[in-house]
Amino acid sequence: MPPASKHTWDGTVPDEDLLRIARSDGDSDRRRAAATELVCRYRDAVYLWCFRYTRDTERALDLSQDVLAAVWEKIGTFEGRSKFSSWLFSVTRNRCIDSSRRVDLLVDDAELGEIRDAAPLPDAVLEDERGEEWLLHTIRTELEPQEQQAIWLRCVERMSVDEVTRILGVDGASGARAVLQRARRKLRAAMEHRQNG
Repeated sequence: MPPASKHTWDGTVPDEDLLRIARSDGDSDRRRAAATELVCRYRDAVYLWCFRYTRDTERALDLSQDVLAAVWEKIGTFEGRSKFSSWLFSVTRNRCIDSSRRVDLLVDDAELGEIRDAAPLPDAVLEDERGEEWLLHTIRTELEPQEQQAIWLRCVERMSVDEVTRILGVDGASGARAVLQRARRKLRAAMEHRQNG
């Protein structure tokens, strides 16, 4: 990101106004300054999110800097169909997923019991990097948004099924368990199709 400019804003200027300036103001310095201010507002939140995911200070710093730089560079392409913070969260989540080297998404909770540590089961680890990229792509293209979020919260954030149910606001006796099972069935079917095809 560029150095500070003569254009500054205090914390009372809404994100939406900064976003409008960053995307379409006629003054390029003003656009860059607005983008910088907007991204800087979320710097700590992005870092904390990345740290929660990595549990490593250096990796979290690197990851959060990557996220903020990418968002700053692409802010002009943001279409405004959601809040800026939602878009930033989505970019952060996707970057964290992409950085993952261990994915244990295919094992049902009934097989796992309650997850107590961050180490995945050996039979669920995909060590082949191309296989991991394929799996992450499949998650994004084959699963509904609620299923993606449920998988993220359960397998990456290590939340209990009850917590996932509460966060997603899922109704029904089985709560998020049904969403997770449906998502895992889709992933297994896609994997079997890939292995057989």
